Amino acid sequence: MVRLDDSSYGVLPEEWLRRIELLAGLGAPEGGHIRFRRSQAGLLDALLASQPEACCDETFTRVREELRLFEGVEPAPQPAGFVGHLRDYQREGLGWMEFLRRFSFGGCLADDMGVGKTAQVLALLETRRVLRAAGEPLGPSLVVVPRSLVFNWKEEAARFTPQLRVLDYTGLGRKSNNFAVHDVIITTYGTLRREALSLKGVEFDYVVLDEAQAIKNPGTESAKAARLLRGGRRLALSGTPVENHLGELWSLFEFLNPGMLGAASVFKLAGVAARNPDNETRRLLAQALRPFILRRTKNQVARELPPKTEQTVHCAMDSAQRQLYDELRQHYREALLKRIETEGLAKSKIQVLEALLRLRQAACHPGLLDPKRRGEPSAKLVTLLEQLREVIDEGHKALVFSQFTTLLGIVRDRLDGARIVYEYLDGATRDRQARVERFQNDPDCRLFLISLKAGGLGLNLTAAEYVFLLDPWWNPAVEAQAVDRAHRIGQTRQVFAYRLIARDTVEEKVLELQKTKRDLAAAIISQDNSLIRNLHREDLELLLS
Repeated sequence: MVRLDDSSYGVLPEEWLRRIELLAGLGAPEGGHIRFRRSQAGLLDALLASQPEACCDETFTRVREELRLFEGVEPAPQPAGFVGHLRDYQREGLGWMEFLRRFSFGGCLADDMGVGKTAQVLALLETRRVLRAAGEPLGPSLVVVPRSLVFNWKEEAARFTPQLRVLDYTGLGRKSNNFAVHDVIITTYGTLRREALSLKGVEFDYVVLDEAQAIKNPGTESAKAARLLRGGRRLALSGTPVENHLGELWSLFEFLNPGMLGAASVFKLAGVAARNPDNETRRLLAQALRPFILRRTKNQVARELPPKTEQTVHCAMDSAQRQLYDELRQHYREALLKRIETEGLAKSKIQVLEALLRLRQAACHPGLLDPKRRGEPSAKLVTLLEQLREVIDEGHKALVFSQFTTLLGIVRDRLDGARIVYEYLDGATRDRQARVERFQNDPDCRLFLISLKAGGLGLNLTAAEYVFLLDPWWNPAVEAQAVDRAHRIGQTRQVFAYRLIARDTVEEKVLELQKTKRDLAAAIISQDNSLIRNLHREDLELLLS
């Protein structure tokens, strides 16, 4: 019931209230009209489809027509400064980002893991660099990433867009905040939380959140800090924009397009209703958000992808793991080089192999050196678990290989704690075929942990699309055999292989050696340990540097 001008009461029909409820909740009354934000145009278009009698102003009519032409967004040309080749679907992504920019919208690039979200954003940032260099008054862009991905973003930028001036603004040791002389500022969610008050005073060109599910809870410090940032345009990257309920979508869009979805209660995007929304809410959101979420699955772009994609993921250790590794490295460097000076390399074989083994273990996890430290984190473990969650959330399956069964045991502990279903195989496993068949056929079993020695050969695991190699065995042939458990006859989908390498460790040094001394690199961990034949003192110094 509503009170009328003559103080009497009138009854509004329930059917009319249902139709007008969302409109009234999203807009603000102003002089006999309801005013909406520009970012709400997509929602208005969906809501007004059933109310042709509604009158709108010229601006909204123009935006509405553009939204209806959204399916015709044209691929954008690859910028001249981009090194490499953007595939057709990636240039379409670049065109979609240009569409968002033209109308000052924010959007979420939600492509499947492994199809090149980072490359698409770097191509966009390169186009902005060119405009900036030509004199357009644009600020630098800010990219916020999980700590484990900082180095990978820097490496990809150096590879694809070498002309971008990138500033690593992370950690307690950061020295410069002279953002104006850089094109791209890379920081972490942790640094963003700590520096929110200073960062909110900077006018960025683009603000990009990678792994944007980090702000899925609107009440967290990360989400609040992200909403404080000032940027002409906003982008989010996430293969899993909705992990549990629609409230996460509200939090994401409150960053991308503030006020776009109104209060969380308007669409029932809070509380119990967010976990099981009604069909009408689902339909409206799907229609309204379609222009602002771009998602391509591996299956959709499979024809453009090569049969197998391999990538090295560099993992940055935290201070505790770094201290452990550096102390161990220094100990072996002093002891080994002194021994070689007095006794020669030929008589130091066992000590050299022991040093390399211990350093490799320290690069993986402290628990490989001391069982009491199994509960501690490590750079590789954090990175792996983040990647596995994304693989599972996207409905894929993955193989995880390691030479160290102790490391696989630590991974098992974490999966058990998270109640994630997996299979396991090492040298002690007797019912190998049953384990393989369960992984191949059970849709709930998405992970298979395998020791290299037990599972590097002879297994057909074509249900997997992702392969994670936790520690390098540096023999390319053996490594290829592991990847080929998934990439073999019977596999109809694209396979992605990721090698996890601890940054600034013996693992990285061996990769350097591998470029020039492939035989040496293969021999370091060969089955007969025939390392020493071709190892020289300068090689050992590099490994221990």
